[in-house]
Amino acid sequence: MSWPRATVASRYGVKMQGCDFLALTKLDVLSYMERIPVCVAYEIDGERTERFPSSIDELKRAKPVYDYLPGFHCDIGACRRPEDLPQPALDYIRYIEQAVGCPIRYVSVGAERDAYLRMS
Repeated sequence: MSWPRATVASRYGVKMQGCDFLALTKLDVLSYMERIPVCVAYEIDGERTERFPSSIDELKRAKPVYDYLPGFHCDIGACRRPEDLPQPALDYIRYIEQAVGCPIRYVSVGAERDAYLRMS
């Protein structure tokens, strides 16, 4: 499953695993995008649903429904505090938290071991 579909699948994962918090990885790879697609639902056999498909067959027929968030168009690799991030990146993080129903505690912003920040 590709990253834009992560919202619906992640909400299901949070529910099944009883997560207390999440880590959002690779935020930096979204820096180039004008608009960031976020899958908020699926259309299955012409009907929209916000639940994760319950079978492989249903998942094969599922077409993602996207919302689009503004991109942030800058290098965030040096950010180490939430306030270092551009506002559209913070808005994206908050949107994902809301959509998934679980707080994001850590955000990675690059490939280096220390390239992450802790959210409050």
